[in-house]
Amino acid sequence: MGCCSSASSAAQSSKREWKPLEDRSCTDIPWLLLFILFCIGMGFICGFSVATGAAARLVSGYDSYGNICGQKNAKLEAIPNSGMDHTHRKYVFFLDPCNLDLINRKIKSVALCVAACPRQELKTLSDVQKFAEINGSALCSYSLKPSEYTTSSKAPVLCPKLPVPASAPIPFFHRCAPVNISCYAKFAEALITFVSDNSVLHRLISGVMTSKEIILGLCLLSLVLSMILMVIIRYISRILVWILTILVILGSLGGTGVLWWLYAKQRKSPKEAVIPEQLQIAEDNLRALLIYAIAATVFTVILFLIMLVMRKRVALTIALFHVAGKVFIHLPLLVFQPFWTFFALVLFWVYWIMTLLFLGTTGSAVQNDQGFVEFRVSGPLQYMWWYHVVGLIWISEFILACQQMTVAGAVVTYYFTRDKRNLPFAPILASVNRLIRYHLGTVAKGSFIITLVKIPRMILMYIHSQLKGKENACARCVLKSCICCLWCLEKCLNYLNQNAYTATAINSTNFCTSAKDAFVILVENALRVAAINTVGDFMLFLGKVLIVCSTGLAGIMLLNYQQDYTVWVLPLIIVCLFAFLVAHCFLSIYEMVVDVLFLCFAIDTKYNDGSPGREFYMDKVLMEFVENSRKAMKEAGKGGVADARELKPMLRRR
Repeated sequence: MGCCSSASSAAQSSKREWKPLEDRSCTDIPWLLLFILFCIGMGFICGFSVATGAAARLVSGYDSYGNICGQKNAKLEAIPNSGMDHTHRKYVFFLDPCNLDLINRKIKSVALCVAACPRQELKTLSDVQKFAEINGSALCSYSLKPSEYTTSSKAPVLCPKLPVPASAPIPFFHRCAPVNISCYAKFAEALITFVSDNSVLHRLISGVMTSKEIILGLCLLSLVLSMILMVIIRYISRILVWILTILVILGSLGGTGVLWWLYAKQRKSPKEAVIPEQLQIAEDNLRALLIYAIAATVFTVILFLIMLVMRKRVALTIALFHVAGKVFIHLPLLVFQPFWTFFALVLFWVYWIMTLLFLGTTGSAVQNDQGFVEFRVSGPLQYMWWYHVVGLIWISEFILACQQMTVAGAVVTYYFTRDKRNLPFAPILASVNRLIRYHLGTVAKGSFIITLVKIPRMILMYIHSQLKGKENACARCVLKSCICCLWCLEKCLNYLNQNAYTATAINSTNFCTSAKDAFVILVENALRVAAINTVGDFMLFLGKVLIVCSTGLAGIMLLNYQQDYTVWVLPLIIVCLFAFLVAHCFLSIYEMVVDVLFLCFAIDTKYNDGSPGREFYMDKVLMEFVENSRKAMKEAGKGGVADARELKPMLRRR
């Protein structure tokens, strides 16, 4: 565990001074043990689902009679057509693959094991018979021989629905999936139930498929823009606020102007000699342009008003941004932190989804009302998926908390090293080492607290969605109020957790002690916290808006002048959402650095005053801010009590 004799020094006195990077000891060990036990339980669920045969059923697939494709099968009691030898039939084929049960989210079709998927469309039963004779792959029910496909009166029921769409096997999962776009649109209808006009959905899906190269290119552009913005922040942090403000003003005005221009241009364009389908597409695009233009106008007006109100409260924020830029210069690996976190999350999510799929096919064979086989788990084990869902939330939050602790540890090392030229080798790696050796229990406890708040909120959201349109106005108001309160509580706890991790990185105290210490510091500097969280977060939000606007503007121009595009509402939404996600991942690291620097700065000004023996750790830029604050405090004492109260927590009485 990396603990040594220093663990005995974990007992804190009632009045304890902060000693950055000293007295390192293990924290919250019981919570680490609890987290390890929980992970063992997650492993048990995965092992159980694999051991009960679910892995073979998931990967190889099985037919409607419980036979696993690609192997010999044991006979199931009282179930016809079970126990067949499908060694040469390795693919699952659905007689009607586009027939979906929208309520239960599954295919309402008989599944068979076949030797090959039909790569070309089969329009008649004769084509189906010819395919079976040439490829040795019978696409009709096992009870019907290929020679009877065109003669038997049961063939229309026991054979696939005509025409049989061309299909291809899904890699690694041996299912024959239709390659027709229209069938994909029908699959999407099972998830997008709020679209009442299915023709609109078909056109949306068609637009995505037609513009997939442009979507991929624009997503790559958003990633490049985020990286460029992170590099620019390093070198122009002092004027970053004003540059972002000007660029966002120009971007929002330019984007709004382009949208209105495109709307006016398409509205005046002649619509003569246009086929009805193209006319419908043009009307959809015109309506989308109008909605985008109005939304962009409203957004621009609100943005201007907010920027007008907050323009004067940027002094400390600019200083912290400048120091944060130096942090990224000295700790370049911080830029790549989102990649490692995202990679860890993707690995866990892939594992979680695979285990969930295993759980969906595990259990004992049960015959349903139609006479087909379903696999169901009985007894207490049927509630394993609840445990699995809790694991998704807790472990995901644990990974994110590890990122916060790693960033906090590296920034704390930078701040409390007086000579920045003598920084330890690779502070990021040193922070990861301290996290693994000493503070995994603290991270587990903090992430569990977030999980406790998030689960009730998700349950209430599920109840609200299920009762939508059925509950009365009072119940709907109560549900929404509870959801909103839990959301606010989650955000507050997230912010407190992040500062608690910083306190742990400084003083090596357990989670509760660190949270209490950080809370006291934040309360003493409440007005400054409010200013930094509003101005600083707003500036980073402007950076996100800049990336989204730039990517969206490029998308508008490319999609508008593409010759063979259809409806591009959905492609543009996908691109903008991805751009915002990428920008958020990168700029959230910058936000973490600023928050950690502020807490370190507040601690520094509380316990040091610049006198011999109590020198400041802070950067020269922050020292200049402190001196200016001292001068402003004298003037504020004459001019207003509120300003004096705001500046007082930053200055320690001698």
